[in-house]
Amino acid sequence: MRRVEPLASVEYRNTRVAENRELIEKHVREILRLIGEDVDREGLLDTPARVTRMYEEIFSGYDADPRDVLGVTFDEQHEELVIIKDIIYYSQCEHHMAPFFGKVHVGYLPSGKVAGLSKFARLVDVITRKLQVQERITSEIADILDEVLKPHGVMVVVEGEHMCMCSRGVKKYGSETITSAVRGSFRTDSTLRSEFLSLINR
Repeated sequence: MRRVEPLASVEYRNTRVAENRELIEKHVREILRLIGEDVDREGLLDTPARVTRMYEEIFSGYDADPRDVLGVTFDEQHEELVIIKDIIYYSQCEHHMAPFFGKVHVGYLPSGKVAGLSKFARLVDVITRKLQVQERITSEIADILDEVLKPHGVMVVVEGEHMCMCSRGVKKYGSETITSAVRGSFRTDSTLRSEFLSLINR
């Protein structure tokens, strides 16, 4: 199966950041000063502006309704397992505002309604581009797919590497967190769960 990459983040921007650009830049400059930096040295002169522009992008999920990004759905009498795997995501931990990133794997059993494959990558982008925790990302993706597509079942597996664990605190570089969410027939059908897991691990 072809690797699915997330859609370009430029499609969404955090308008609140744009509206408060001057104030955010001022606060970033003050944080730099408070940690002991010389805010007037050449390398830092444009840092507040760069950080603010970055916030527009990495926090763009606040300006989109994830239920809308699936777009038009299609009536299709396919009721066999559909899997979209290896969707790359980047997010920010709400506890330390440190990055975490990894892959999302989605499987669903349609009940007559399907979405375009690229829309799953778009959904992942919108949900992850805000302050998050991996457990919530996993549940939100499963819940929205269950609500919008009304499939027989949904299963979502999320893999994540967290900088708040790798670069600070216990400093366990390379450790990985895996979370899953199951809805509908995936809850009761162990054969279906096993098929999904075996296919994403191929």
